[in-house]
Amino acid sequence: MQTIIILDHGSQYTQLIARKVRELHVYCEIHPFNKVPEISNEVIGVILSGSPCSVRDADAPKPDLSFKGKLPVLGVCYGAQYMVNAFGGNVVASKIREYGRANLSYVDRECKLMRDVPLNSQVWMSHGDTIETMPEGYKVICSTESVKNAGYKIEGEETYAIQFHPEVYHSKDGLTILKNFVVGVCGARQDWTEESYIETTIANLREQLQEDKVVLGLSGGVDSSVAAMLLHKAIGNKLNCIFVDNGLLRKDEFESVLNSYKGMGLNVIGVDAKDIFYKALEGLTDPEKKRKAIGKTFIDVFDSEAGKLTDVKWLAQGTIYPDVIESCSVKGPSVTIKSHHNVGGLPDYMKLKLVEPLRSLFKDEVRRVGKALGLKDELLKRHPFPGPGLAIRILGEVTAEKVKVLQEVDDIFISNLKSEGLYDKVWQAGAILLPIQAVGVMGDERTYERVVALRAVESVDGMTADWSHLPYEFLAKVSNEIINKVKGVNRVCYDISSKPPATIEWE
Repeated sequence: MQTIIILDHGSQYTQLIARKVRELHVYCEIHPFNKVPEISNEVIGVILSGSPCSVRDADAPKPDLSFKGKLPVLGVCYGAQYMVNAFGGNVVASKIREYGRANLSYVDRECKLMRDVPLNSQVWMSHGDTIETMPEGYKVICSTESVKNAGYKIEGEETYAIQFHPEVYHSKDGLTILKNFVVGVCGARQDWTEESYIETTIANLREQLQEDKVVLGLSGGVDSSVAAMLLHKAIGNKLNCIFVDNGLLRKDEFESVLNSYKGMGLNVIGVDAKDIFYKALEGLTDPEKKRKAIGKTFIDVFDSEAGKLTDVKWLAQGTIYPDVIESCSVKGPSVTIKSHHNVGGLPDYMKLKLVEPLRSLFKDEVRRVGKALGLKDELLKRHPFPGPGLAIRILGEVTAEKVKVLQEVDDIFISNLKSEGLYDKVWQAGAILLPIQAVGVMGDERTYERVVALRAVESVDGMTADWSHLPYEFLAKVSNEIINKVKGVNRVCYDISSKPPATIEWE
């Protein structure tokens, strides 16, 4: 399979490059600059990402460029500056930080990379250094009023570089530039589609698993559902799925999820473990301790159920590409913001090998693959839901009584989003039960009851998010319904914080 390799120098935009390349129906992989993969015959080009570092720093990333001159290369921002600095040019600190919008005042339209890019095209700059002088054989292919060497080509090579970011929305012709490189220079066939991914993955799974049995923990979410269908198409009834009711699911979710899997041909075992989880959470208020308790309990329950199956050799997980990228980042695994209850596999004593059918896909790609597999919209369009469930939406200790209250609140919120046609416009939504009470009045009586917060965000992949600007009339209707129908709640708030600095979940 034709592959574009992206070498990551720690830029926040690296994933955006990958997403844009994949939008062109070309497969690409992100690798840390210090772990360059084997350059096989399938690799048709390399992109060098930006970086928060300066090439002048003593500890600046120094990628091995032994492939330069043999393969097409595109340097972006830091990548452009590194190739200048490493081969005899001069990179200096900018007198004025070059950040934000700029316009191309010169474009070499004869250059393959700049084909169909108009004069005055808006680009996005984000660097504190600039290229002062270039090595011999480096030809300028574009400029702005303040940056003469905004882009260049190395003569005698299919090596190109630009000091701006074509992957961001603000670079109006950025996708054209990336297409010029990936298709025009590298010769990509643009044949990486959902259908081709399914065909290739099923074939690879059959070769990997042979006649072995596999167990998969279903969550009802899109990742595990799509993973299950890919495995089912590859190995049929040798796949066994386990769906655990941890008592922290949404209202009636256990039954509705099991029902949605009917007709899909999957072997699904439903396990009611509510009381076990509630017991494990007794007295815990710290978010990380709650997550770890849920994780341990999940493993114990899953192990017990998996142990009832005979001759299982593989554990399947719905790991997706952002998880993989974070685990092998430039500086090692990223700082733990919060742990995940089912990430990291199962204990060694289970002796299961790991299979991850979705590890090369982003979330939106998973949904497209699921659609191509024929999954129902109720699974594909389901909002992301945290593994620990409502436990991290109940601030403080978790009890069955609190879960019941939050389930009712959440159900009213989600049901109204669906009935008002807002559900599909929101990336994720839910309710949070706060550890406080507030004074209210109902009729002529004073109340002192619980406070809940509603949360709805818009996002692409959850890595950043903005709060959803839901209509005031809608929020008023939902608030009124919650207070009238959910006993013990007398106040409703709406969370208008974005990620960052806040996270989507409260714990």
